[in-house]
Amino acid sequence: MPDFTIETTYHLPVFRYRTYAAETVEAACRAAVEDNDWAIAEKDYDSSGEVHITGVWEGAHSAYTGPSIPVPSQFDEAVQRRARHFEILLGLLKMFFDDAHAARPPSPDWLARSAWEIARGEAILGNAPDPDEPVEPARANHILARLQEDQVRNAIVAVLEVDDNFRALSPTAVTDDDIHTACIATVTAIDVSDLVGSAEFQAALAAIRAAHQRQHPV
Repeated sequence: MPDFTIETTYHLPVFRYRTYAAETVEAACRAAVEDNDWAIAEKDYDSSGEVHITGVWEGAHSAYTGPSIPVPSQFDEAVQRRARHFEILLGLLKMFFDDAHAARPPSPDWLARSAWEIARGEAILGNAPDPDEPVEPARANHILARLQEDQVRNAIVAVLEVDDNFRALSPTAVTDDDIHTACIATVTAIDVSDLVGSAEFQAALAAIRAAHQRQHPV
C-alpha cells in the first residue's frame, strides 16, 4: 500500500475593533481596510474555515521534496471551488448572450459544456466530487421560424409605401408597443402545427435518404 504525504489547511479568522472618523460608511470601510496596525488583533477559533487539502506528494515525509499530485477538486476549500466555477459559468453566460444577441441557436458543444458545468456546480454546492462523466445534453431543438419585431418594422415601411389606404400614416406613427402587441397577437392566433409537422416529415425523409445513401453508395 503506497504512502502519501498530505498537507491540510484551515483558515483562522483574525479580527479587531477600531473606530474611524469618516464622512461616509464607504470612507470608514476604506480606512479600516487600509489600516495595517494589527497590534490589537484577536483570533476567532469558533469561525475557522473547513479543513481542506493544499498539497499531496507520493511517499512518506515527502512534502515539497518532489513534484506534487493534483488535489481532487472536492478536497479544495469550498470558497475556492465556487470562485473558480463562477469564472467558468460567467464565460458560458457570455457565450449564451452572444448567441441570443445574434439570434442563432447554441452549438451542441456549448450545450454539452453547459450540462457538464451545471452538474459540476450542483456537486460543488453539495460538497461532492465532480461528476465522472459529462452529462448528456438534451437533443437539440431547431428553430423553424422567428418573428422579429425589427423585421416587422421594416415590413411596415414597405406596406405604407404602396398601400393607399394608409397613405396619411407615417411609419413613425406606429409605435414599438403597437408592433410588440401585434406580434404577440399574431403568434397566438397562427397555428403552425401543420408547418412544423411538415418540416418534421421532410427532415425524417432527408435523414432516411442520408442513411440509405451511406449504406448503399452509388
